[in-house]
Amino acid sequence: MNTLFDSLTPVTDEVLAAVAHMPTASLPVLMDEAFARRLSDADLMRIAVLLAKKSYDEGGCPIGAVIVDNATRRIVGKGHNTLVQENHPYNHGETAAIRDAGRLDFSRTTLFTSLSPCDVCATLLHMRGFGRVVVGDVSNASGTELLLRSKGVDVDILEDPFGVALYTRFRAEQPVLELEDWQGLAATRKR
Repeated sequence: MNTLFDSLTPVTDEVLAAVAHMPTASLPVLMDEAFARRLSDADLMRIAVLLAKKSYDEGGCPIGAVIVDNATRRIVGKGHNTLVQENHPYNHGETAAIRDAGRLDFSRTTLFTSLSPCDVCATLLHMRGFGRVVVGDVSNASGTELLLRSKGVDVDILEDPFGVALYTRFRAEQPVLELEDWQGLAATRKR
């Protein structure tokens, strides 16, 4: 099968944006195995951040996630926060990516998340057996990394400067929405 992205394709932000925006099931048409194997952890984190930017551009909370098969480096799931877009109180980037991936043995995958997971997402990650989680922003939010590690999950921090700046901007622009995303509507009424 001929694909657009192969072993000779430069890995640029434009190429990564195409990967971020293409439905996961269609990715084999876009990129071949050689291209997938060339994607570094930083590239995969940038895809998660580009998904966060997609959510931000849609008026939502800028958090994205990507799940990669450890053996093939193929993306098997991806998603972004849709609290606002789908009126969905717990469809965070991580949960959206897990839903997109479907019924998998997640112990054979790595999840890249643009922001430190909330307590619910961290619990779901260890409950589903993820062996490794890579976090792209602990400057704006952190705390569940110790929980994940205590449950046997390898956690790496790989901050993406664009992602950190995007979430910082969101927090300044939409403090009430950020609070709702982390703690629910009840917390916004107490504010």
